[in-house]
Amino acid sequence: MRTHPTPLPSGSRDRVVHRDGVDLFTVEQGDPGDPTVLLVHGYPDTHAMWDEVADLLAEDHHVVRYDTRGAGRSTAPRGLAAYRLAELAEDLFAVVDAVSPHAPVHVVAHDWGSIQAWEAVTDRRAATRLASFTSISGPCLDHVGHWLRRRFTAPTPRNLRQALGQLLHSWYIYAFHVPVLPGLLWRTVLGPRWGGLLQRVEGVPRRPGHPAPSISRDAANGVALYRANVFPRLGAPRARTAQVPVQVVVPTRDRYVTPQLAEDLERWVPRLWRRTAQAGHWFPATHPAAVARMVEEFTDHVDGAPMTRGLQRARHGSPDTGFGNRLVVVTGAGRGIGRATAAAFAARGAEVVVADIDLDAAERTAAEIGPAAYAYHLDVADEAAVAAFAEEVEGEHGVPDVLVNNAGIGVAGPFLATSGADWRRVVDVNLLGVVNGCRAFGALMAQRGEGGHIVNLSSAAAFAHSRSLPAYSATKAAVLALSESLRADLARDGIGVTAICPGVVATDITATTRFTGVDEVEQQRLRHKATAAYARRGFGPEKVAEEIVRAVERNAAVVPVTPEAKVARVVSRFAPGLARALGRVDVVR
Repeated sequence: MRTHPTPLPSGSRDRVVHRDGVDLFTVEQGDPGDPTVLLVHGYPDTHAMWDEVADLLAEDHHVVRYDTRGAGRSTAPRGLAAYRLAELAEDLFAVVDAVSPHAPVHVVAHDWGSIQAWEAVTDRRAATRLASFTSISGPCLDHVGHWLRRRFTAPTPRNLRQALGQLLHSWYIYAFHVPVLPGLLWRTVLGPRWGGLLQRVEGVPRRPGHPAPSISRDAANGVALYRANVFPRLGAPRARTAQVPVQVVVPTRDRYVTPQLAEDLERWVPRLWRRTAQAGHWFPATHPAAVARMVEEFTDHVDGAPMTRGLQRARHGSPDTGFGNRLVVVTGAGRGIGRATAAAFAARGAEVVVADIDLDAAERTAAEIGPAAYAYHLDVADEAAVAAFAEEVEGEHGVPDVLVNNAGIGVAGPFLATSGADWRRVVDVNLLGVVNGCRAFGALMAQRGEGGHIVNLSSAAAFAHSRSLPAYSATKAAVLALSESLRADLARDGIGVTAICPGVVATDITATTRFTGVDEVEQQRLRHKATAAYARRGFGPEKVAEEIVRAVERNAAVVPVTPEAKVARVVSRFAPGLARALGRVDVVR
């Protein structure tokens, strides 16, 4: 057996499983009385690739990992025949029998670990020895063979684009069939630099044990995996049907396994869940918490727990019900646009978290929507309160799929009549309130790894500037700029960002707008005048809510809503002089 200088995780136990002359080094964590999860690494990794995932799962599971033959501390047999899929599947069953002889185990596998696990999952013994299978970036080679045949025998432009695209992404497979050179390169050039390459190209953090000190030798040995299996299986694919529930996790930025390879799996997997991850090929190493959560949700369901929203969406054959099985958070939802938006998402099947600084108003909105709405008190200007709110929402309901930062206040009046206190309040609510929501919930969406959408309520005042609205316009322009920046920043995480820019909408924001530089009597007169004018305009908040829903569906960037908002955006772009002249008009008094 090989020596290995990397220490094992605290509290782990190691053993060696012997099978047909091969020693398989195995590491166990957690209580053996808990459900067993078997983690199988890919190429050119070792069991250490799963360290962080294993630590998270071990809180409630018996977690087992092993170095596959030719890798890490396990022995490396000679000859291509020793690396055929049948031998690899027997290794997996041998480890299963050794670590959980009386109960089936949940298998989670990545890359080549997943490829070899498919061989076991489609074996007749899987029905009694394996409880479920989570596959990440490692297809069944027989399924790929059938997938390619179907596309080349029906050569539509789409089919050819998919097939040729995957063949191009698989360039390294052809290189591994060159005699001698691949192993030599791994031992002399690639192996010593592999950790740095993973970090620069794939974003995999450097940490002890991964890559393993034996990476050069392991990678050279593992070339045999490709030579022994790829072309034989693609050239003569078998019919391989999965015997257990299967969750396939599809990273959208995988450089080697295209998402399209998961399209035909329902032919071979009667109980299929297909989930998307906003990540690259080494998803378990870059997003361990997201992987652990997906595994826990799936194994818990297979063991009897209800499906989470994510699993309900991912299950093959589930009907598309708009925003069904989605969670939407709306701030400022006690009235106006926020209330209408919460109702619009709920009408399309979403569960809605209704937040407002006026808890009574939030509760009325939630009561009108029904049991799928939950009311919360929230002051968006309080950064700590927003962070605590996000944590509470995650704990009670999960990570939201959509966040609508709607809460805002109005301030009107000339610049010189607007006090520092007025500025601080409007900035705290209209701008920093949006920032607080984006920070708290954007972080949760990014950590989840399954994307999401953030909607920020800006205004036509962001580009139709007026001498009457300097403070309000400044905050709404800032929200528009923030949204555009966030859209670029969060795109890699699959999080869309939309800025909604309404014009004159009949809401009661005018009844609470602060008009600066006037006494209380004039304040009330101006509020009454503005409210009456907005009511005569006749553009209700329900129309804005419909635009918000459509913007999320289309992943739109900037949406001017009312006719005057659309005109103002065009004028600001193509006739800025006219826009400035219009801005001199006092629209308040």
